[in-house]
Amino acid sequence: MVRPYEIMLVLQPGLEEEGVDALLERLMGVVTGEGGTIDNVDRWGKRRTAYELQGFTEGFYVVIDFQAEPATASELERIVKLSDEIIRHLLVRRDN
Repeated sequence: MVRPYEIMLVLQPGLEEEGVDALLERLMGVVTGEGGTIDNVDRWGKRRTAYELQGFTEGFYVVIDFQAEPATASELERIVKLSDEIIRHLLVRRDN
């Protein structure tokens, strides 16, 4: 059963634009490769964090809205946890 999800990522502030693009393409490829769809990618840009995250006081914020199977969302979260470029994330299931 396909469900709507939203994932917010806080990336390391020192990443170059190409690095951000490559990381997002890889993550979106996980969703689309499993039959899901990307609804929206909202790049907030570099912002100051409310408190220090892994030694960083700012990060590059990105919000991705997508629809996928629960197993795909779990796989995406597993990959996010293993990515060194991502200093914080939050994956939530949206209401219809």
